[in-house]
Amino acid sequence: MKPTIVISLLAVIACCAAPVRAEVPAETTGQVEQLPMPPHPHWAWVGDLVLQRTSLMDLDANRFLGMLNGGYGTIMPLFASRRPEIYLPATFYSRGTRGERADVVEIFDLATLAPIAEVVIPPKRATNAVALGHAALSDDDRFLVTFNWTTGTSLTVVDVEKRVFAGEIATPGCSLVFAAGPRRFFSICADGSVFTVTLDDNGHEAARARSQPFFDPKADPVTEKAVRYGNQWLFVSFDGKIFPVDASNPEVRFGEPWSLLGDPDREQSWRIGGMQHLALHARSGRLYALMHQGGPDTHKEPGEEVWLYDVASHRRLMRVELRNPGLTLYGFAIEIGQTWPWPFNRLWTAVLDRMVPAQVGFIQVTQDDAPLLLTASQFFGSIGVYDGRDGRFLRRVQPTGWTSDVLVAPWGGPPP
Repeated sequence: MKPTIVISLLAVIACCAAPVRAEVPAETTGQVEQLPMPPHPHWAWVGDLVLQRTSLMDLDANRFLGMLNGGYGTIMPLFASRRPEIYLPATFYSRGTRGERADVVEIFDLATLAPIAEVVIPPKRATNAVALGHAALSDDDRFLVTFNWTTGTSLTVVDVEKRVFAGEIATPGCSLVFAAGPRRFFSICADGSVFTVTLDDNGHEAARARSQPFFDPKADPVTEKAVRYGNQWLFVSFDGKIFPVDASNPEVRFGEPWSLLGDPDREQSWRIGGMQHLALHARSGRLYALMHQGGPDTHKEPGEEVWLYDVASHRRLMRVELRNPGLTLYGFAIEIGQTWPWPFNRLWTAVLDRMVPAQVGFIQVTQDDAPLLLTASQFFGSIGVYDGRDGRFLRRVQPTGWTSDVLVAPWGGPPP
């Protein structure tokens, strides 16, 4: 072997054997960043059942801003309108998915997303696939109420101002919880009626009432995925009828039901679809409904279109054909060909838009004067963004996590 080759090999071995030092500056730990306040209307929260968190996303900048961890099960944050706080009912097990259980209402600072307090509650709150209707905040931000299912049903009341557990109220045969004023909440009962409970200033039961049934649970049950429009809650039935529930009076009143579907729609088997299939823009009074074509009892199947309605006139204004919100794998966006030169960089987008089904399970709308319509598929950590006024597809925001479920866009609109 030539001397020069030997010397070169020895140099390589010496370099490999020598300790390698990287001059990396030491990181300062314990720093807490602050979100710019007030929150922007185009910030939205995206739940992630696998990572057990909800992520705050900037929809305009496609930017991840922060997250809240929520323990076991689905996550549904609640937002005070009079205090810079976020409330998150959460369940924790000492062994992850088993062991000693602890239920709490966690309280986070809005600007830093840091935990500032928690209230321990009885370990019995319901945890289901979708967290809609499982907790509610009173209209004056005083009391937070969670729905319990053990299999008995009840409501847990927390005074979030005093940071104390206030008590538990039995709701036999009635489930979920919806806000109905500064001191009143209601649940939906198995016979199609409504149970209302009024609280005193200590969070204890002051009065209760039970209405007559407003829908037939055997002929056409409503789903639990209602949206609020002022003092009304709008429930949709399996067959696409909207049932208004007016909670503004001492007694709950029910408006005349109206249908999302005409005869041609029924002939083509259009139905409500998805896991979060209604959204409402309060300022314009416009209702967004996620629709798909399918047979009876397919109301949880993913949606293909969003239909837009005027709540006052019950008139359909627009149909939006949906695209797939975007594909991710373990939190990494699948964007084949995005860096290729034009026109090859359009190939992946064309394939995604034309050949991959929309598979939308969740919709939401922001509450500003230029609203965005958001869509998500449960199996991919990304969201599709549309112009909420004319239905134009704008962009994909990804990744938001490993999966996507409940969407929340709490800012920019009038208080409830």
